[in-house]
Amino acid sequence: MKINIETDWISFIESQKSKSYWPQLEMIVDQSYKSQIVLPNEENIFRCFNYFNVDNLEVVIIGQDPYPNQGDACGLAFSVERNYNLPHSLQNIFKELKNDLGIKRTNGDLSDWSNQGVLLLNAALTFSKSQPDFLKLWAPFIEAVIEYIDDNTKGVVFILWGNFAKKFIPLIKNNASYIIALGHPSFALMHKQFFNTKPFSKTNRALQQLNKQIIKW
Repeated sequence: MKINIETDWISFIESQKSKSYWPQLEMIVDQSYKSQIVLPNEENIFRCFNYFNVDNLEVVIIGQDPYPNQGDACGLAFSVERNYNLPHSLQNIFKELKNDLGIKRTNGDLSDWSNQGVLLLNAALTFSKSQPDFLKLWAPFIEAVIEYIDDNTKGVVFILWGNFAKKFIPLIKNNASYIIALGHPSFALMHKQFFNTKPFSKTNRALQQLNKQIIKW
């Protein structure tokens, strides 16, 4: 796997190479890129870790897996490249953003959130229609990420969108952290589980309580 990381997250990622799960994960991911269509592009697998150092982490947004359409997945959960059409889930995120904070956003490139210390983390860092086990394969790594954050930060805000993301709640044990667990923005019952839940204003209030900078969503 290509690990193009210039932040201090690289130390954590390198430490995972000695874990028992890593050889199988690396082998299957590498073979999949050679034999099938895998998203995102290989150089973007770990992109979400490349915007800030660990000490600058403010918010963790956890989704499920990368967008299934070639061109949409970019290595940042829920984000697309600038000027791309907005996937259904991102349209709903922006509807809730306008409802919550009155912000009307049309640009689906969320790298400006990343630049403010928002980790846009999928529960699987790769997706392929031919490899349905990626969520299972990536689970030990994602669990290790959350435990590392839990042990090495003074409190962050976790936004967990969807039932799969909510499975990580037991790993968040730091009493200084805030958890905002909601429905996934793309699911059919989103009007009950996602809309009108105000995750953006809740996050900024939590950040203020942590004496951190609010996010300019």
